[in-house]
Amino acid sequence: MDAHATEEQIRAVCARIEQLGLKAHSIPGSLRTAIGITGNRGAVDLGTLESMGGVVECIPVSKPYKLVSREVKEEPTVVRIATPAGEVEIGGGMAALIAGPCAIESREQAFAIAKQVSDAGGKLLRGGAYKPRTSPYSFQGMGAPALEILREVRKEFGLGIVTEAIDHESLDLVEDAADMIQIGARNMQNYSLLKRAGRSKRPVMLKRGLAATLDEFLMAAEYIMAEGNYNVVLCERGVRTFSDFTRNTLDLAVIPAVQSRSHLPILVDPSHGTGKRSKVLPLSRAAIAVGADGLLVEVHHDPATALSDGTQAILPDELRQLWAEARQIASVVGRRMN
Repeated sequence: MDAHATEEQIRAVCARIEQLGLKAHSIPGSLRTAIGITGNRGAVDLGTLESMGGVVECIPVSKPYKLVSREVKEEPTVVRIATPAGEVEIGGGMAALIAGPCAIESREQAFAIAKQVSDAGGKLLRGGAYKPRTSPYSFQGMGAPALEILREVRKEFGLGIVTEAIDHESLDLVEDAADMIQIGARNMQNYSLLKRAGRSKRPVMLKRGLAATLDEFLMAAEYIMAEGNYNVVLCERGVRTFSDFTRNTLDLAVIPAVQSRSHLPILVDPSHGTGKRSKVLPLSRAAIAVGADGLLVEVHHDPATALSDGTQAILPDELRQLWAEARQIASVVGRRMN
């Protein structure tokens, strides 16, 4: 649409698309609104749309993912997360730091770490209430009681909450408690869950699967956007390879690859990407340098007693160091840490 297209013109184009038996997705940008069209099984007759008021051009999208593609929306998407302390922006030159424990283990643990994250300048706290684990005997998270603790943390420290949903039931509960819903690597191709997240009003962070290609990653994001939720943030968390000196292989090359194909922001999780505390800071620096839109890191005040992934959680002092270094590197590559 033209930069000066009116709301009435945008609604008229959307209505016409619906009349053609297709689905219209109005995606606002800072300069102009793009309207993605899905549901067509073949070529669309563009003549009737090109002649409508406010339309600049109609662009056929060649990629299998439509709404995620830069062909639909050229400028980077900025996802805004509402927190008690104000909005946090991810994308479009703004990089965010999301930090916290792998799992919420107790009220005391959650409050201790939340204070450290807040003191370090963080605005978003990660913390799992539900944990999909490889072993059925491993700690699976506290569930609903953890969400109640996260509500208290949000109120006490003003931090936005980012936590994972693992199925429809947990997503209903997470949606009510969190400021951002996380879809984990194991659920990247859980299409039913992706569709449900697409009907949520909360921003969604989608992690890359353990063996997912770039196209599969972007197609998973398409599932969410196709349901009407355009506030999607991608997250690279490492893929499984033959390397045995890290838990996963952190694929930083996927950052510029995603940014050349998609307008969605992308974070990096160096904690899961390496699985080792000593490697989190170096890979965090590299992630910001390569152009990532933020970091998702695990922090624990006493990793030796952690019930989940203590070996990859950095200490509060290291979090402060990471924050200071990330800010310096971000300024060099034209970004600002949120």
